[in-house]
Amino acid sequence: MPKHQLDPNNWIKLYSDYLFNYTISRVSDRVTAQDLVSETFLAGLKSMANFKGEASERTWLISILKRKIIDHYRKINSNKGKAEVRMNYNSDTDAEGDWLEERVADPFDKTAEDKLENSELGDAIYDCLEKLPDKQAEVFKMKTILGYDTETICNELEITASNLWVIIHRARTALADCMQKNWF
Repeated sequence: MPKHQLDPNNWIKLYSDYLFNYTISRVSDRVTAQDLVSETFLAGLKSMANFKGEASERTWLISILKRKIIDHYRKINSNKGKAEVRMNYNSDTDAEGDWLEERVADPFDKTAEDKLENSELGDAIYDCLEKLPDKQAEVFKMKTILGYDTETICNELEITASNLWVIIHRARTALADCMQKNWF
């Protein structure tokens, strides 16, 4: 049963300042920050049916905003390096050079072996997570996998921020030990 409900009529009043401050610290441009917050509200409206109520409304909007910020930087960076770059080299042909892009391996070109290795790694991580005490696993998932902010986790689990960081440290240490034994 969902703990939280959405109320989009109050989003601007309740969350716009927080989301803007969060965004401006990451993009350093007021207009871009305003656009990203607007896109976040629009995406939230479009995906209201996907809201499960497991997180607070603000946390849910922040997770949407984080994806918008990532998409913003992907868009900016996808245009970098697309200029024509020629390399001179000696060959048997009369060609002056070759496109650099064609000579460098595509890091996103995953082979079946890479996909299998990533899948196995994911399985090993989740196996190790299952071995953690329940509270450590829950806190680790909320902070690291789901990306909840410290305040939200502390409020939902009724713990202090310092307690949260102790739990995170212990979870990371236990996961590192488990992965060392079971993966590497």
